[in-house]
Amino acid sequence: MSASRLKQLKSQILPDKIIAMAGSPSPLTTHVLNTAMGVPGSNMSLSLYRQDPSTNAWNLITTGTTNDDGRCPGLITKQSFTSGVYKMHFETAQYWASMGETCFYPHVEIVFTINDPGQKYHIPLLLSRFSYSTYRGS
Repeated sequence: MSASRLKQLKSQILPDKIIAMAGSPSPLTTHVLNTAMGVPGSNMSLSLYRQDPSTNAWNLITTGTTNDDGRCPGLITKQSFTSGVYKMHFETAQYWASMGETCFYPHVEIVFTINDPGQKYHIPLLLSRFSYSTYRGS
């Protein structure tokens, strides 16, 4: 391919990527991986909650659906991300049912504490029909 053609392609592709990355990334991210099939956990509904420290009630912050890569971008803004106890609720039964499967855990809830909202937190969910695991990623 000629240098002029590569330059033309670059000028058409690169601006879109720069615009897409220009937004402020969420300080909290997740990534669902279907470890049974070795694929991302795409199209899974999830909800993010923050616990009210005075009542212990869970307040819904947002809902979303994982994309084709098993990620759910834009969960919370830096301005809304404060210290406290959070919960991610994943609708695993619906996910497995959409593939004609059943599962042991109808939903997964990951509860975690944020002490320093200035840091980035990544909460992966590794999932099969009969087990799940999570950890604090980077």
